[in-house]
Amino acid sequence: MKINKNSLFVLILTLLVGLFLGWLIFGGNTDKNTDQQQHETDLAKETIWTCAMHPQIRQSEPGDCPICGMELIPLADAEQDELNPDAVNMSATAMQLANVRTDVVGTMIPIKHIRLNGKVQVDERTLASQASHIPGRIEELKVNFTGEHVHKGEILAYVYSPELVTAQEELFEAQKIKETQPGLFKAARNKLKSWKLTDVQIDQIVSKGTATENFPVRAEVSGYVVEKLVNEGDYLKKGEIIYRIADLSRLWVLFDIYESDMQWVKEGEDITFRVQSLPGESFSGMISYVDPIIDPVTRVAKARVVVQNKAHQLKPEMFVTGELEASLREGKSQLVIPKSAVMWTGKRSVAYVKQSSDRGVNFSMRELVLGPSLGDSYIIKSGLEAGEEIAVNGTFSIDAAAQLAGKASMMNREQPQHYSLSEVAKNKLSAILNAYLEVKNSLVKDDFQMAQKNAAALEKHIKQVPMHAFDHDAHQVWMKFKKPLEGDALSLSKAKDMTRARHFFITLSDQMIDLLKTLQWSDNKIYVQHCPMADHNKGADWLSAESEIRNPYFGASMLTCGEVTAEL
Repeated sequence: MKINKNSLFVLILTLLVGLFLGWLIFGGNTDKNTDQQQHETDLAKETIWTCAMHPQIRQSEPGDCPICGMELIPLADAEQDELNPDAVNMSATAMQLANVRTDVVGTMIPIKHIRLNGKVQVDERTLASQASHIPGRIEELKVNFTGEHVHKGEILAYVYSPELVTAQEELFEAQKIKETQPGLFKAARNKLKSWKLTDVQIDQIVSKGTATENFPVRAEVSGYVVEKLVNEGDYLKKGEIIYRIADLSRLWVLFDIYESDMQWVKEGEDITFRVQSLPGESFSGMISYVDPIIDPVTRVAKARVVVQNKAHQLKPEMFVTGELEASLREGKSQLVIPKSAVMWTGKRSVAYVKQSSDRGVNFSMRELVLGPSLGDSYIIKSGLEAGEEIAVNGTFSIDAAAQLAGKASMMNREQPQHYSLSEVAKNKLSAILNAYLEVKNSLVKDDFQMAQKNAAALEKHIKQVPMHAFDHDAHQVWMKFKKPLEGDALSLSKAKDMTRARHFFITLSDQMIDLLKTLQWSDNKIYVQHCPMADHNKGADWLSAESEIRNPYFGASMLTCGEVTAEL
């Protein structure tokens, strides 16, 4: 068969083109697959593992978090998952327009500048009562007005005393028979001594031979007359007070301390003060005494400063203003944040915590437990940790953005949230609840030692909860309650008496009620009960497994005082 040369050429050309296209399709795809597999292998080798609860953890291999024990997840997944679904994302432009400024939470030894008002008063230890030891009528007053200065031994008044005249006549008669009746003469002298007459005065009477009608009353101390209690012509009984005399060279300055400042003011603190009537003058002293009792009317206690007043610049009843730079009694470093960072929502206080990632910046609301105020800042008891960054300005703008986004804010925070708990977590929480109920039962029975023992068992149950028992959001909730619960249980176990134990049970119960309301792990019905007379009539709550009231704050003395306020 004869083949046309042109046809053969076309056939060969077609075959070559087909082979070339096949190589491109299949050969190139093989290399591409190989490169992709190699790339995926390299990515797998470069995976960084982190903890969802502690993103600062970075490891090259999977495993458990060294802090909380939770299983580590790939960093890429952690960045894709929003750690807090209620966080508010804000761009740099939005933060600038809202004037949002942030600061890092730090620690310091809390120092507070306290301004105290007070008054100059007489030193009670220098106040003396000048009495007349001679009964009779005041014939003459040598000191006629309040404020006059007197010296010890100075004559203050003359008193006419018929009884003293009679006693002198008896002395004269006893002197006549002194040789035969010496005891009678001695008794007559002693009778005059009972009116505070000295031996010199009695000898003068004897030598004179006639009775003295008006006897002088002499000052027993030096100082200023601060009160005059009699007038000329008044009749006095023996020992009746006629003047009050005070030495004003040493005075007290008494400062008013309100309840909110009492924890700051203590003995030994230095204080400076000024008097309005002495502009430019500054005085200083040391607090020598703080009243242990608050005045029930004014609701203040007094802090006493002793000052020397040799120049008599200070006068009793002068108003003074003092300034005190004080630290807390324990003197330890504590978390402190500016007041501008705190937002108030009724009984709660919150702050916005900043978190940064490759995808931008977001803020999440954090509930705080505030300590004492330091003027322009607060001590933080719980809710924040050192090193966290918080918004200190523009917090209302952040909260408004959260409201618009339908996320947790001051306005809509009270939205119930369901937490998924593992069986391990439920079992551990149930053991804690049972241990708490045992503490409650011990207080109901007025059994102090058993209450301490059960509180120690409760603390042990709290410590034994493994960190990995909780997942994600539930972990954050548990971390919020763990330390306060542990601290209250420890304090109760070491209480010195039943009164202190019941005091710690108040805060322990509040924490347990909030924890149960938040995590809702119990399948059994638990009752929240309230006694309006507990905590000095402020009222206090507790948890009970029975609806019947058995009061742990009063025990047998008021066993059934209270009511059920909620069922959980």
